[in-house]
Amino acid sequence: MVIKCDTGDTRTPADLVKTLRPGIGPLSAEVIEEIQTRIPEYARPSDELYIKVVKMAVEQAIEGFLDHIENPCAPWDPEPFRMIGKGEAAEGRNLEPLQTAMRLGARVGWRRLTEIADPLGLSPQLLYDLGEAIFVYLDQLADAAAQGFEEARARAAGEMERRRSRLLDLLLSQPPAGAEAIADVAKAAGWRLPRTVACVALDDQHGAYRSPALPPDVLAGFDRPAPCLLVPDPNGPGQAQMLDTALRGRRAAVGPAVPLAAAHTSLRWACEALELSRRGVLPRGPLRCADHMATLVVFKDEELVGALAEVRLAPLAHLRPTQQDRLAETLLAWLRHGRGAGEVAARLHVHPQTVRYRLRQLEELYGDQLADPDIRFELEIVLRARQAVIGGRA
Repeated sequence: MVIKCDTGDTRTPADLVKTLRPGIGPLSAEVIEEIQTRIPEYARPSDELYIKVVKMAVEQAIEGFLDHIENPCAPWDPEPFRMIGKGEAAEGRNLEPLQTAMRLGARVGWRRLTEIADPLGLSPQLLYDLGEAIFVYLDQLADAAAQGFEEARARAAGEMERRRSRLLDLLLSQPPAGAEAIADVAKAAGWRLPRTVACVALDDQHGAYRSPALPPDVLAGFDRPAPCLLVPDPNGPGQAQMLDTALRGRRAAVGPAVPLAAAHTSLRWACEALELSRRGVLPRGPLRCADHMATLVVFKDEELVGALAEVRLAPLAHLRPTQQDRLAETLLAWLRHGRGAGEVAARLHVHPQTVRYRLRQLEELYGDQLADPDIRFELEIVLRARQAVIGGRA
């Protein structure tokens, strides 16, 4: 008996189906016992509601099979088995226990058929066709359950992603959201509240950024106007290495570690560092704000630094650009590394005599100003800014 709708040989004896239907109850009980004995996930003897649901699912599967044998051309409704797949996803299981349960059920059903084949006068060919139909039907059930499982997983993942996105919005809002609201959303998103966080600003100027591999506790805002990450406990074991691996080859800036309530501050610093990276003032990255705090402070108010530069670099203004560059470079090295010509020469990779000549020029241009510690401090600020800008243009 090959069950096809497009041939004249679709013999499914009505008396056979009628004979089998009364045995649905005993067969389903045997199937359930086998499943609960062999699969621990389904063994809940004290859960009456769960046992009822399992019994209903098994009976539906058996009845559906007999309906299909009786009328193979009738449309088949996969929804009950899609719901079973959704239930497995809701229980937090994968599909392996369900698939094992289906195979056990098919084995029990086939065993019962072979036991009653002789009393019912089933021919070997009819028995073979029934066995083939069982396994075709099993594939249909498995496909429907898998579809429901994937739909539920996708819906749950989407809902969790929305909760995590909402949580990130609350954490980065300004003014900050209330601690109670954050705690509630964090609980719903399955996110443990950390003591400190760091934000990562991601460069997405050309829409080419791809989501890096990240652990589940990192909140990702790839679709935000300024794409970013929020990393819990950034100074914890392995966190720095994790970020280095995830961000390798990308332009990104890691903000400083701050208390959870100040997450927006970490993101602000990271965004400012990323912008300086785009301009070439800071390295392409990934870079860490903690390694460039002096530059970030200097460039916090560029207009003010520019005004200070006009005053402190005025003695160089009348020189040719190349002269200005040489003397500015020498003066910065002298301020940073000491006043010995030998050390400055080593830093600049020039002859000590060249450095002495330039330092004499600087003394003539600046006079007593170089003896004033406040002026030296301001000179180092403006010269560092100048060097960073020139480096970015190079």
